[in-house]
Amino acid sequence: MHSYQKEAEDLLIRLRKIEGQTRGIQKMIQEERYCVDILAQLSSIKAALTRVELILLESHTRGCVADAIRGEDGDEKIEELMQVIRGYTK
Repeated sequence: MHSYQKEAEDLLIRLRKIEGQTRGIQKMIQEERYCVDILAQLSSIKAALTRVELILLESHTRGCVADAIRGEDGDEKIEELMQVIRGYTK
């Protein structure tokens, strides 16, 4: 079982909303809507994706990383986590 299983349904709901927002932006572009309105929707999608990322990051840290720290794989899991975090800042 993955550490995010408790949040899986919430994550799926959030991702479906993001998917709907993305389709909405496609429609806005087809309808040649005002750029600022499209940019506002893109900003909303980015915020929603960031929230999904944070939920997954917290679940991973509290689950897999915490378990690894208690065991022998602590350094490996911490390095893996840091690589993911560094990827966010590139």
